[in-house]
Amino acid sequence: MVGESDDRAWMARALELARLAAAAGEVPVGAVVVRDGKEIGAGYNSPISGCDPTAHAEIRALRDAAARVGNYRLSGATLYVTLEPCGMCAGAIVHSRVSRVVYGATEPKAGAIESTRRALEDASVNWRVEAAGGVLEADCSHEITAFFARRRVEHRRRRQCQADA
Repeated sequence: MVGESDDRAWMARALELARLAAAAGEVPVGAVVVRDGKEIGAGYNSPISGCDPTAHAEIRALRDAAARVGNYRLSGATLYVTLEPCGMCAGAIVHSRVSRVVYGATEPKAGAIESTRRALEDASVNWRVEAAGGVLEADCSHEITAFFARRRVEHRRRRQCQADA
């Protein structure tokens, strides 16, 4: 059984990955797939730099894990992600047969685990995934909030420079 301290440690790893996304100008979301106490996949957001609308942290981490283990079915694995997964990612979580998803911050606009809907609890879903939210929530929320605050400042500066030109 995975303990709370393990969840916190793996979420800290996901936060490291989120910071890599932020450094690349992407929304700071990081994800790591863990099975039997070992990291088997990792990813961070890269839809902008990769020109790929599916390049969410969860998708990249699941792809990485599947490639490393040589199987798209990741039963027994836990996916740690800094932000509540969207509908697309919830679908990928189910199809990958991940046993558990743990996320940090909720996503009130697009989160599909608890915020806008409960995709993993839908009767049509053919694989049950345990979900837990709120792990290192304050740290995960801070990464997102700080990123968008910086973007707003940069946007205002660009507009001001254009107005001054």
